[in-house]
Amino acid sequence: MASRDEITITQEDMRARYAHADRMADLVAMWEVALSDGVHKIEFEHGTTSGKRVVYVDGKELIRRDWMFKLVGKETFTVGATETKATINIDAVSGFAYEYTLEINGKSLKKFIENRSKTSKTWVLQLDGVDIRVVLEKDTMDIWCNGDKMETAGEFVEEGTETHFTLLDRHECCIKAVSSGRRREGIVHSLILNGVEVPEVLE
Repeated sequence: MASRDEITITQEDMRARYAHADRMADLVAMWEVALSDGVHKIEFEHGTTSGKRVVYVDGKELIRRDWMFKLVGKETFTVGATETKATINIDAVSGFAYEYTLEINGKSLKKFIENRSKTSKTWVLQLDGVDIRVVLEKDTMDIWCNGDKMETAGEFVEEGTETHFTLLDRHECCIKAVSSGRRREGIVHSLILNGVEVPEVLE
């Protein structure tokens, strides 16, 4: 015969399982957003019978509202170390169908991604067995590595500028900015690690 402790554990186990199943049932949208400090996962739960709204960023609950009588509307919050503004819009499509759209800094996600490809540059590499994501913000010349803003030193060179920083405390890096010579392309940025150019990735 099972002791009372064993029964309690089983009941708690069941409760956790039901809560997880309930969460999965109300999960209506998920987005991945690439920012300077990393790629962030945004999940949204919308209980159309209970009026529940829950926003998770990287698995952490940021907003929870229960028994919302108005099923349409918006939820605004910030994402990541850069505290980037995000808004989830909830719109009724027809009857009991809803549409969920994500805006970042007041732009649709698609527009934000397009704009970001013009204002930032990303390199992904592996160094000493560690996955590294380097992001250059072109407007500020800030450099981020795996979510941390790097300390940099800039210098003028014959062809343009070099911004120097160190990865994993021992690998010398620099981002070289040179004119492409073509007006439409403007400045070309390249990441040099230990004297070798690293190819860029598109997120």
